[in-house]
Amino acid sequence: MSIINNTKTDPNKILPMRYQWARDHYKNGVNNNWTPEEISMQKDVEQWKSDRTINATERRLILWNLGFFSTAESLTANNIVLAVYNHVTNPEARQYLLRQAYEEAVHTDTFIYCCDTLGLDPDEIYNMYETIPSIKAKDDFVVKITQTVFDPNFKTDGTKNTQLFVRDLIGFYVIMEGIFFYAGFAMMLALKRQNKMVGIGEQFEYIMRDESIHLAFGCDLINTIKVEFPEIWTEEFRNEIEDLIDQAVAHEQNYAYDACPDGLLGINADQFAEYVEYIADRRLSRLGLKKRYNRDNPFPWMSQSTDLSKEKNFFETRVTEYQIGASLDWD
Repeated sequence: MSIINNTKTDPNKILPMRYQWARDHYKNGVNNNWTPEEISMQKDVEQWKSDRTINATERRLILWNLGFFSTAESLTANNIVLAVYNHVTNPEARQYLLRQAYEEAVHTDTFIYCCDTLGLDPDEIYNMYETIPSIKAKDDFVVKITQTVFDPNFKTDGTKNTQLFVRDLIGFYVIMEGIFFYAGFAMMLALKRQNKMVGIGEQFEYIMRDESIHLAFGCDLINTIKVEFPEIWTEEFRNEIEDLIDQAVAHEQNYAYDACPDGLLGINADQFAEYVEYIADRRLSRLGLKKRYNRDNPFPWMSQSTDLSKEKNFFETRVTEYQIGASLDWD
């Protein structure tokens, strides 16, 4: 029995379970359930309408991050439903993939909610993957390295095809969700630390929390395939993965300088670029590969920003509390 290439899998028979980690990720996702409407956007609307509160640099940064994430979440959902689910044959892993697909739908709905609430032009936001070069470069890169599994004739049998599938999983989980999201997360949470656009900042905190579980599942899936099919993890293949990570870091750093060239209060674009390298090293380590950048974390507050176990005034806002905040690894 294996997590892929198991033609004897009965999709209706989820017990007994072979991969407890998949079940744990599913339960963690359920415990983290939220919807965007739970978060008040009233102050965000007031600030967005005031040029004295949100300056031109910050306004541009917010629009660009909404533009990137709005389409990236849809791309990720399509990858899961149309590609990954088809090739992962284990029932409990598939159950988690269905949960993740739901969360991607919530994330997509979040950006609809933000755009509608702030009165933004949807054509501008949802076409930034075509009109902003650094956003287009990131999307094009992910599409290029994850197109194999969309071939209707593709099968995960044999060493070469299994390598192609793992490379695509790395594109989905490690590069898109594990690297390409993180400069944007840092930018939006840096604004929130200044008490600006706090509602959107909270939305990003919740999304980041979900993404940490997506990343954990993806890495567990990849590492399980490595154990069950050790012949794929050749030096040549490892070098290919490291090169893809290098390219991903360069794309995300270009986006960081492009989206925030003048920096924010107390934070400059160089620090965003360093944070991307710090994050990339963590992704490499999780795959059993050596660190390449050896950066310290320039934003230690990022972990604090996503600790969402909190109390709120009952008469001011709906309480939204996660049940397992201490168990997750944000970075």
